[in-house]
Amino acid sequence: MTTPFKTNPRIAFVGTGAQGASIAADFVVAGLDVTFIDQWPAHVEAMRANGLTVNLPERVIHTPVKAMHLCEIAEVKQPFDVIFMVVKAYDTRWAAEMIKPVLAKDGFVVGLQNGMTHEDIAEIVGPERTIGAVIEIASNMWEPGITNRQNDIDTSWFAMGAVDPTQQYRVDGIAALLRNSGTVEVVDDIHSAKWMKLIVNAAELIPSAIINSALRPAAEDKAFLEVMRLAGYEAMAAALADGATIMPIIGMPPTMSNDPDAYVDEIFDMVLSTFSADDTLTCSLQDWRKGRRAEIDEVNGLVIEKLKAAGKYAPMNARVVEMAFQIETGELELSEKNAAALIDTYKSLIGPK
Repeated sequence: MTTPFKTNPRIAFVGTGAQGASIAADFVVAGLDVTFIDQWPAHVEAMRANGLTVNLPERVIHTPVKAMHLCEIAEVKQPFDVIFMVVKAYDTRWAAEMIKPVLAKDGFVVGLQNGMTHEDIAEIVGPERTIGAVIEIASNMWEPGITNRQNDIDTSWFAMGAVDPTQQYRVDGIAALLRNSGTVEVVDDIHSAKWMKLIVNAAELIPSAIINSALRPAAEDKAFLEVMRLAGYEAMAAALADGATIMPIIGMPPTMSNDPDAYVDEIFDMVLSTFSADDTLTCSLQDWRKGRRAEIDEVNGLVIEKLKAAGKYAPMNARVVEMAFQIETGELELSEKNAAALIDTYKSLIGPK
């Protein structure tokens, strides 16, 4: 059953960096009522003064937008019907607390983020007002007011599902909004869908960032590719331990393999071939190059945590997390030379072939 959410809902994007701004721009172009809320003051001021520019592979969007600083949320008088959360996973809880007072009683917060953030959002605004989502697009932002999106609408993919099953019938209306920015699938098991994406993220984001490389070149090194795959295999084990079911995402065929490791290989290959360009940097590497923290605990750290709770170990992810934190504390240089240490760890775990 397709149910319109509202004729003209009030929409906010909390976090309008590379991903959030590019998606919100599609909403603006579609004529929707959208407010951009961001924590980077220069970015907000640039959007107010000059509008937002989105550079896509074969076109450019330039549009005026309504932009607000975080501190101005307290001035909002009319609540938002839909709030898309596009902040870093580690910023989810405080951001959800901040926007809770301006969320309509029958509204939704949609977490367009890495990790299992829908669980954090639900704890704060209530499961009946939370929609989990999976996002697969590539983008970057280096200057205020300008975002670079490497996947246009035709190759952007999302999944959505209600945290509270009694609200699932209303997700179609929110999905209709998001279809202004790409393909959207409504799924009944958002917990599993989020885990399937986290498996890919565990294999890609931090491992390739540790060696200071774009994603595709990192995977073209056959030895390092095995490192990434092993991180993904461990993440799959964590997903299954947490009650997830293997399911297709990002347009994968429903007849995919039910073998856990084969699934990891299949989804990883699809991301590399469909959603990554030669110069695509993971969000983790972008964060580090900007001097920011990456989502370490929220992705690879979660794999370790879930397997530990099941009495198991994730040694490849543990090594990735160890090196990632060493980079953030300055103990380890961000360098392609780090590949050797990760490959050595892989060899010590697998043994001679």
